Amino acid sequence: MEISFESRATMHLETIVEHWRLRGGRLVFLTGAGISAESGIPTFRGSDGFWRVGSKNYAPMDLATRAMFDRDPELVWSWYLARFAACAAATPNAGHRAIAQIQAAYGDRVALVTQNIDGLHFRAGSPPERSFAIHGDARLVRCALGCAAVMTPIPAVEPAAPEKRLSTRTRDLLRCARCSSWMRPHVLWFDEMYDEHNYRSESALSAARSASLLVTVGSTGATTLPMRIALECHARAVPIIDINIEENPFAQLADECGHSVRETATTALPRIATLLGVS
Repeated sequence: MEISFESRATMHLETIVEHWRLRGGRLVFLTGAGISAESGIPTFRGSDGFWRVGSKNYAPMDLATRAMFDRDPELVWSWYLARFAACAAATPNAGHRAIAQIQAAYGDRVALVTQNIDGLHFRAGSPPERSFAIHGDARLVRCALGCAAVMTPIPAVEPAAPEKRLSTRTRDLLRCARCSSWMRPHVLWFDEMYDEHNYRSESALSAARSASLLVTVGSTGATTLPMRIALECHARAVPIIDINIEENPFAQLADECGHSVRETATTALPRIATLLGVS
């Protein structure tokens, strides 16, 4: 049965999911910080994202830029190393696992676009070839001068702390083996643009253009590419399911052509997996 655009706003989650399962097409998950908050990772824009050094309080928007890295790479690295330590200590939760299980069960029919750099989706089993980390990956570094386009695993360095400079050993490990310049975190900074090579932006948009169902999870919609993905689906009258305990722009789109779910990811995503016959 084909579902008209006008009827979708009154549809239940179960109806939308069952329709996709029977009708076919591509399911795209779009995840933000909310899904990983349940694993204990602070949200990027939360109060714990700030970094105090001496009398100065740095906001993420101050630190997460190429301009700041060029001025004070040690300061930027100190902040990121503290955040990356939190990522490494966290474990995937039921939401991450449910998405990975759905991807495993439905293969090429399911793609994942994540704004999160924590790597938890990949550790839960999401396949890299169909999972696009559009803001980068905390587990990787690359040469800040671009002498090689290859991403490598982040060296085993100790977490940094405010008020302290990096140790000599840490500084040495964060130098490029080819040109001795600084390595940089493999993350998208506020003053940089999306691209396909580093951030799989075209792959993410291509997935959105072929989607017949979009499920957004724990995202505030504060960055451009996720909103482009949602608006692309909305323009084609693709049903949208938004899972978030807070109001957000995706929920407004879902209320027009889908369903918004005011539940945590660890509650709603396993329910979707069950509806799709994935245990």
